[in-house]
Amino acid sequence: MKLLLDDRWAPITSEMGFLETDAEHAARAFTAWQAGLEAPRGIAVEARPVSGPLEQALSSLLPMTSPETRRELFIPTRSPWTAYVENGWGGTDASSVMRYMARTLGCRSMRVVAVPHTLQKDKGRYGAVMLEVYGPHQTAWLNLVRALGASNDGGRWVFDQSGEPFPFEKVERYQARRVRDRFTFDMLEEYLHHLGLSPFAEDFYLPQGAPAWLVEKSGTFVPAHTEYTLAQARKDF
Repeated sequence: MKLLLDDRWAPITSEMGFLETDAEHAARAFTAWQAGLEAPRGIAVEARPVSGPLEQALSSLLPMTSPETRRELFIPTRSPWTAYVENGWGGTDASSVMRYMARTLGCRSMRVVAVPHTLQKDKGRYGAVMLEVYGPHQTAWLNLVRALGASNDGGRWVFDQSGEPFPFEKVERYQARRVRDRFTFDMLEEYLHHLGLSPFAEDFYLPQGAPAWLVEKSGTFVPAHTEYTLAQARKDF
């Protein structure tokens, strides 16, 4: 796998969301949604632009937090899509946000997961390659349009799919004898190119000096609120 920034920002970038809309528009819609949810707790939610190269933009998410996320980042790309990541200690969890935002903004969204399988003697990560595409309208399950995934579930590889295949899919590969070969990183990357994305290339992001948009929450959080450095989140990799 040739992952974004050589995987230095995992687990933040191990999973990413993508919205088929403008970054500022997405950030302000997300801010309005979260402000409505957080107001009863006295939590303020604000969006602001963040300039600089990609790693500088990602650093605005630090420190990572648990059990609540406090910062989300919307990153413009060289395409109609905006990338989404957050500062949760376990990494970005994009699925629920992408489902909601697709309905709210009337656009497509995606969840993209690419984690190399490196587990050895209780150190490393369980591998996963996943793609979920959401739309603005109700489908057989919520607003999911298509889902594909091959992942190591506690030592055993599993393959799952739902929804109608896109015309560009290599559906014959889903019958491969070895489960992990049914949906590979190369297939994920190829499918994403068909959908207009090159998410593992650094120069895909922040075109022509466009800023990213950071959404940040401030106020009094739960007593168990804990902050982590990126190195602490990566200690078992």
